[in-house]
Amino acid sequence: MHKTRNDIAANARKGIVELLNARLADLVDLQLATKHAHWNVKGPNFIGLHEMFDELATTLAAPIDDMAERITALGGTAMGSVQAVEKATSLAPMPTDVFDGMKMVEALADRTAALAKSVRNGIDEVDEMGDADAADLLTALSRQLDKNLWFLEAHLQKG
Repeated sequence: MHKTRNDIAANARKGIVELLNARLADLVDLQLATKHAHWNVKGPNFIGLHEMFDELATTLAAPIDDMAERITALGGTAMGSVQAVEKATSLAPMPTDVFDGMKMVEALADRTAALAKSVRNGIDEVDEMGDADAADLLTALSRQLDKNLWFLEAHLQKG
C-alpha cells in the first residue's frame, strides 16, 4: 500500500483494495471475453451480435477505469495487466472454440451474471469497511451489469 492522506483506516483500505482488485480482474476478463465474441461471432445474427458485443464491451471501459482509479486513490496498486487478470479472475474461461452466436450469448450471459453476483456481494462488504464511495462505484457497476445481462438474455428468451 502506498502512503495516502485518505482518512479510511489503513487495514480497511487494504481490504477494500483487495476486493476491488478481485472485481477489476473479473471486469477486465469479461471485457476481453466480450471483445473475443465480437471478433469471432458467426451465424445468421452476425451483424446484430457483432455490434451488440462491441457495445457491451464499451460499457465496461468506464467502470474498469473508475475501479482502477479508486484502488489507487486508496493507496493500492490496480492490478490490471493480462498476467494479473489471468491469475485473479473468478470467471470461467471464455470458450475459444465456440463461434455460434447464441452459444456466445449464453457464455457471456453466464459470465455477466456471475460477475453481477460478486459485485452485489461486494457492495455491503466495502460499505461495512467504511468506504461509501467504493460501495457507490459497485452499485453503479451492478446496474450496468444487470442491463448488459438483460440485453444478452433477451436473445435467449422466447417471446
